[in-house]
Amino acid sequence: VESVSWYRKAADQGLSDAQDFLGRAYYNGEGVPRDYVEAVSWYRKAADQGDASSQLNLGWMYRHGQGVPQDDVEAVAWWRKAAEKGLASAQFHLGTMYDRGLGVPQDDVEAAERYRKAADHGHAAAQCNLGYAYRNGQGVPQDDVQAVVWYRQAAKLGNASAQNTLGTMYHHGQGVPQDDVEAVASLRQAAEQGHADAQFNLGVAYDN
Repeated sequence: VESVSWYRKAADQGLSDAQDFLGRAYYNGEGVPRDYVEAVSWYRKAADQGDASSQLNLGWMYRHGQGVPQDDVEAVAWWRKAAEKGLASAQFHLGTMYDRGLGVPQDDVEAAERYRKAADHGHAAAQCNLGYAYRNGQGVPQDDVQAVVWYRQAAKLGNASAQNTLGTMYHHGQGVPQDDVEAVASLRQAAEQGHADAQFNLGVAYDN
């Protein structure tokens, strides 16, 4: 609570980092009562100054209608600003919006490109989604080998969905030589994180 009062003084003087901190404090109810409207107010002050983190968070608030009316077009607009500053999470969120046609026309090619930009910066969920795009030829040419490349990167970062899919690709020899040892190892990583499909697939693997 003491820290919040000092952040507020800095925020009142226009310091965007402090404004972003206050936004997160109100969003999470840390040191202040949870208040989404107040969170939006502080995020907006920082976002208007070009703070990428607040632009990302403001996009989230619009996407989920927290503290503001739900508005996918506004969400996209704020995520685009954050993405232009190189924020991988913003690129990923833009990818999902193009993927699903929310706030923008549905566009598989643009979705894959946004996922790639985030994936290149080590964003695990984007790497997983890019793997999916290659596996299914969605916005990129179908390519199991490339799918495995991206699934493997996401799996190394602990992404359970990627670990599960990588396991099934090893099991079926898709994009990699068939290898049940690798399949079980990857499925186990996902299963131990509570991934239901991986737990099922692991059971099937042991039955066989």
